[in-house]
Amino acid sequence: MGDSIYLAKIGNLNPIWSRKLPSNPSSVTVIKDAANRYFLSFVVEINPVQVEAKNQSIGINLGIKTFAFMSNGEKSESSDYSKLDRKIRKLQRKLMKRQVKGSNRQKRTRLKIAKLHNEISDTRKDFLHKLSTKVVKENQFIVLEDLNVSGIVKNRKLSRAISLQGWREFRVLCEGKAEKFGRQFTVISRWEPTSQICSDCGFRWGKLDLKVRTVTCVTCGAEHDRDENAAKNIEKVGIGHGHDYKWTGSDSKTTSVASCCEPSRITVASAR
Repeated sequence: MGDSIYLAKIGNLNPIWSRKLPSNPSSVTVIKDAANRYFLSFVVEINPVQVEAKNQSIGINLGIKTFAFMSNGEKSESSDYSKLDRKIRKLQRKLMKRQVKGSNRQKRTRLKIAKLHNEISDTRKDFLHKLSTKVVKENQFIVLEDLNVSGIVKNRKLSRAISLQGWREFRVLCEGKAEKFGRQFTVISRWEPTSQICSDCGFRWGKLDLKVRTVTCVTCGAEHDRDENAAKNIEKVGIGHGHDYKWTGSDSKTTSVASCCEPSRITVASAR
């Protein structure tokens, strides 16, 4: 196939190709978005890709500023959408003040808003595709947590920032690419107390406030970063090691309330 493509009733087009097609397409769909951009979507047949995984398994804890904290200690910082989001909110207020519906000024403002939304969407998709490809290629077994996003966004202070992250989109990408690369992908229950349990000894310290970022276990003395500890627990539950000797051993405490004689050793780190 050359650089041009023929469409019935339109003729030959010279699109900007994002990548080479893996095989001859069986159909093509023309898509127009809100910012008046046109895209060609092809249906092609692909075969599973055989790539040897570097690691056996990995658990991923998703967040806002640090988008993904992984059980091997790696973390991936989320893109900053705040500047573009402020511009959108400013233009939306401006659009509400337009009195004449369908006027040229209203159309221009609406188009500016659509372009900014697309800029955020394109940046997010690029970040999520690169991260999901890296995770799936390097690990044989990928474990995520089933997040109650609809419930989390009820927090008015965090709802807008959470909605911009694309947690669900990342999950869908990981699931699709895991099938392509022959990996195993699983999602654990949202009710698993991954942030309430020491990943070393299994001691359960109970619920923690969101501002608590560092925890020192009162049983084994291990100091944990909250997100990394949750990622390790997500991995353990996902691969079926959530109830081994570390979690149910006779020497491990399982109460969610610290002893009255034991001073609290939960420390609060500076905001990240």
